[in-house]
Amino acid sequence: MDLIGLIFFVVASIALLVLPRKWAPVPLLVSCCYMTLGQGIVLGPFSLPVYRMVLTVGIVRVFVRNERLEGRINAIDLMVVAWAAWVFFASFFHEWEPGSGPVFASGFIFNITLVYFLVRIWCRNLDEIRSLTRIIAFMLVPVALEMLFEHVTAKNLFAILGGVAEDVHVRDGTLRAQGPFRHPILAGTVGAVTFPLMIGIWRENRSAALVGFGACLLMVLTSASSGPVVSLLMGLAAVAAWRVRGWAKVAQILTVSAYVLLDIAMSRPAYYLMSKIDFTGQSEGWHRSHLIEMAISHFSEWWIIGTDRTIHWMGVSVGWNERHADITNYYIWIGVIGGFPAMLLLLAIMWRAFGVVGRLTAIDTKLPATDSFMVWCLGAALFANAGTSLSVAYFDQSLVFFWLNIAVISSMYVAVARVVPLGVVAHSTAMRSERTRVVSHRSAVPIRRSSRLTKPRLKAEPGRRL
Repeated sequence: MDLIGLIFFVVASIALLVLPRKWAPVPLLVSCCYMTLGQGIVLGPFSLPVYRMVLTVGIVRVFVRNERLEGRINAIDLMVVAWAAWVFFASFFHEWEPGSGPVFASGFIFNITLVYFLVRIWCRNLDEIRSLTRIIAFMLVPVALEMLFEHVTAKNLFAILGGVAEDVHVRDGTLRAQGPFRHPILAGTVGAVTFPLMIGIWRENRSAALVGFGACLLMVLTSASSGPVVSLLMGLAAVAAWRVRGWAKVAQILTVSAYVLLDIAMSRPAYYLMSKIDFTGQSEGWHRSHLIEMAISHFSEWWIIGTDRTIHWMGVSVGWNERHADITNYYIWIGVIGGFPAMLLLLAIMWRAFGVVGRLTAIDTKLPATDSFMVWCLGAALFANAGTSLSVAYFDQSLVFFWLNIAVISSMYVAVARVVPLGVVAHSTAMRSERTRVVSHRSAVPIRRSSRLTKPRLKAEPGRRL
């Protein structure tokens, strides 16, 4: 760590310790956007880049201020703990070398669990998430402008901090900007998956939303990668589905059915459709499709606790580890580290988060429309992350944006539970087809009328917001 990194870390740490709780995530996000992984310290086998050091300061803050999770522990919290425990257990059966074993797994778990639980503690309601989104909109502007500078000059200004090359990536004559991140795809992905959040604040703060739109789009375009473009389109499609969210179950069934039919009709597995997607003329969709096929073919090698060798899957290794192929799939990468149980737990966490979004937006008449729409946009961002995970592994500080997304969705379920009991949430979702009536012209809270219902009626609190 040089003097610039040291000063940055000291300022970020002080800010994290003194800022009000709702602003506590800001120093962490700033350290991800403005510091590279080249800034940090090494303690024996442990590498501590700046953002990981800031996470450590976050632990200190939580204990000093006696901050805790809001409400009771929920299913997503438990699954994150189970995932971490399994990955750590599986690590003892890996080679104890750089990139594998308990030391590597400890750092990997440290990053993910701390981001998740610290954000769960600090972000407790939608107003706080909106405020944080507004800050993210302006925070991404310098990153987007620097990436534009890279695209024009072929020089990365973040190279002065180490951890990234000064010369910009070039593929087929196209410059691919990456900013402080380890790869252009990850830089563009950060812009793509935060775009739906900007749509979520459009109704209440259009100036911040417009700034965010510009920054996110610039990051996607200057990365010159098909993956971020696809992620952006997925996020936009998910936001557009807000008007027809009542048909979500039907859409899921039709999607699965269409995939099965395509798999039957095509000469190759249906996931090879990814090889046909190319918005930049330089996509490696075939590599990603073939990786999935190889992971399935070699399932017996990694399904229990993962594996330390994947080079024979693709025949080409990554530069940082000669034993592994380029695992450009977050789900498979988790499987390589912790086996099929770790992959299943990750999928279960995401599935549960989607379920939370579905439940909360299914009772939108009990919440202000702006609140319900913001929750839907959080789900749209997660949908974009889910699609991105098929084409890239979050192997740098970009993972913060993925797990922050899941954490705030988890927090929202707890926040709504304080206003509407969980049993009533589930009950009202199941009874959506029942006849409803409006209590008054000021209250849009439906009352389900049925002789079978024994639950007490709920009275709305006008103006109540999360």
